[in-house]
Amino acid sequence: MIGFIGGGNMAEALIRGLIKEGKRELIVSEPIEERRRYLEKCYGIKTTSSNKELVNMVDIIVLAVKPQNIIEVLSEIRDSVTDRHTVVSIAAGIPLNLIKNYLKTDKLIRAMPNLAAIVGESMTVLALCDCLEMKIVAPVRDIFMSVGKVITLPEPYMNFVTALSGSGPGFFCYILEQFIDVATEMGFSEDIASELLIQTFIGTAKLLDSGLPPDRIRKKVTSPGGTTEAGLKILSENCLREAILKTVQAATKRAEELSKKGE
Repeated sequence: MIGFIGGGNMAEALIRGLIKEGKRELIVSEPIEERRRYLEKCYGIKTTSSNKELVNMVDIIVLAVKPQNIIEVLSEIRDSVTDRHTVVSIAAGIPLNLIKNYLKTDKLIRAMPNLAAIVGESMTVLALCDCLEMKIVAPVRDIFMSVGKVITLPEPYMNFVTALSGSGPGFFCYILEQFIDVATEMGFSEDIASELLIQTFIGTAKLLDSGLPPDRIRKKVTSPGGTTEAGLKILSENCLREAILKTVQAATKRAEELSKKGE
């Protein structure tokens, strides 16, 4: 049985994905009664207000709480968690060593999904101990496969992963917002600008998903002396790459700061 400590948006996305895969042995501990009723009604799953009660009922525990609440939760459940449990944390910036200091199990996995889990298109990265057997890892991988793609990387990469794929939807949408703002300034209504650009983003994403690499798509669109070439010249001259580098560096640095706070 899988238990989620915390019933927020990411937990709900994972629950939805698991139910679509036919998995219904799920329980959520959530302090807000209204949220518990919502999850029970929408997904037909068990809920509780007690984290300890949940731990006693499950084999896999998903810590779906905010980083600032992780110590409180770990302190609460530390005496209930045993070596039969696999514990998965999706709290950004929280290192495995911190969790290990509180819990009596070596079966620990750190996961970084992103917001696209809501529509089943997340990119999730797992960090785990090399000592974990596949029979332990596989059920956890399945949880995140239900909402998108999954890869495994060593934990030292996780702060960078947080900056790239965790924060990525925010960065991409900020760029899209700027395109929409420019289009409205040039005379389009916001509705028309949004429809044009969002569909262009979606179509480009599907081209990428078909296996075409970004540079090949760019070259197909770019005719010598054409409009795309003229626009790309401006992007290059205005140091877009440098801005992206600084963006990712800042996000990675913040992830590292959060990790150190948790240590």
